[in-house]
Amino acid sequence: MADNLPLKLGDTPLLETRIPFLPLWRRGKVRDVYDLGDRLLMVATDRLSAFDVVLPTGIPGKGVVLTKLSLFWFRLLGDVVGHHVLTAEVEGYGAELAPYREQLEGRSMVVRKTDPLPVECVVRGYLTGSGWKDYRATGAVCGIPLPAGLQESERLDPPIFTPATKAQTGHDENISFAVMESMVGAARAQEARAASLALYRRACAHAEARGILLADTKFEFGVRDGALVWIDEALTPDSSRFWPKAGYAPGRPQPSFDKQFVRDYLDSRGWDKRPPGPELPPEVVARTRHTYMEAWQRLTGPEESLR
Repeated sequence: MADNLPLKLGDTPLLETRIPFLPLWRRGKVRDVYDLGDRLLMVATDRLSAFDVVLPTGIPGKGVVLTKLSLFWFRLLGDVVGHHVLTAEVEGYGAELAPYREQLEGRSMVVRKTDPLPVECVVRGYLTGSGWKDYRATGAVCGIPLPAGLQESERLDPPIFTPATKAQTGHDENISFAVMESMVGAARAQEARAASLALYRRACAHAEARGILLADTKFEFGVRDGALVWIDEALTPDSSRFWPKAGYAPGRPQPSFDKQFVRDYLDSRGWDKRPPGPELPPEVVARTRHTYMEAWQRLTGPEESLR
């Protein structure tokens, strides 16, 4: 069903963009970001990272799905906290970028430049992943004590906020809220935590009404003119765990609308999670592409596919 979406994805992955006359501000795990002075041009490529390693195989059209889904959430939840998007219409980028339309169409946005907070703001609403491993070992998640006897994938009520350091290469590291306060200041840390939890709760309600559980996600924020600004990506399969609501039951892992399928495949290969990562076979690429597209369709609804 998802592969019939009216979304032009193409069959060849875009692994890297080239816009020679623009300064490259940052080439991240997925996004190529160019400096436009007081603005940035962000381009979501089809690169795929797993276990914080960029894999040699891309997923065709993945960057388009990430961009479309991020724009949807920024529009839907922009009343919670302001975001950085100025435009995602290539026509508005200026004549000098017109020759690069093929690289930019559907997968890019021009955003306000901010001073990014040096932390990722993670919200966990279910006990899974590294949180489940931490809980089994310590009875807590990132130092936050939890009740005894919880099961894998069990819902956490209320959800918990677990910040982490950012890593351009290698693994992100969980930190305590006290460490976050020491890094960004107590007032800013509390503001970012409150915004993250409010965004998560709103997103959870929207997703659950469409048959999807938002297990956990990460937000990134910057500061511009003294105000907190929601930046980077928004509630995508790259930054979140999405589970189908139908069939959900604690006590076991859940199927995912994200790249968990890729992680499972890599685990089955016995890869040591150090670069370089292995190539992905065509069936893994196809299934991952389908999963990303289905998540986008179910979360946004048919009317969004016509934008």
